Amino acid sequence: MEKSNIKILLVDDEPDIIEILTYNLNKEGYQVFSASNGKEALVQASKIIPHLIILDVMMPVMDGIEACENLRKDSRFEDTIIMFLSARSEDYSHVAAFDVGADDYVNKPIKPKVLNSKVSALLRRFTKNETNTNIVHGDLTINLDEYKVILKGEKMSFPRKEFELLRLLASQPDKVFKREKIMEAVWGNDVVVGDRTIDVHIRKLREKMGNSYFKTIKGVGYKFVINENN
Repeated sequence: MEKSNIKILLVDDEPDIIEILTYNLNKEGYQVFSASNGKEALVQASKIIPHLIILDVMMPVMDGIEACENLRKDSRFEDTIIMFLSARSEDYSHVAAFDVGADDYVNKPIKPKVLNSKVSALLRRFTKNETNTNIVHGDLTINLDEYKVILKGEKMSFPRKEFELLRLLASQPDKVFKREKIMEAVWGNDVVVGDRTIDVHIRKLREKMGNSYFKTIKGVGYKFVINENN
């Protein structure tokens, strides 16, 4: 999907923030809409069905947490990406956001180039080629058909569950996967495993690929990270 077809909804009660973000995202070619509180965001989202919503936490009338919770109850926004952009940096604010269905949480202030990079990564699910059997991120190639991984020209071997965990996380860089979702997707609901199973598999992936690809979100889960070192 072309950038010009992607709709982003900005929700913040500070007009200056809306103006700056709108300017930078418009420059990237996205369609940008705005709302000043959570209640207004629900109305606006129903009209445009955005691909990405960027929410503040503290807002009048309805805060971002409540707005996100309401959005996730509506099947129309099942595929909508929701990212919090907030000055609230406490762990409990992050956890509350992920508990109601957020895909990511970023602290203010954020440089425009960093925000654009973050948005681009989150939107890859809409711009990727669905017929492609490989996941490619820089020097990393994951062949989904043959269960092969090549990192910096070197072929790597992974047990099936490690491969499936890597494939899940790498399929949507910068998306935070909750532990329950990882367990369900990789091990299934009918398989009983220990609480530390995911942690052990992440540790093994880090040992083989390096720490920089995997970020722990305390109390929530994990995400796959693409940066200059990868």
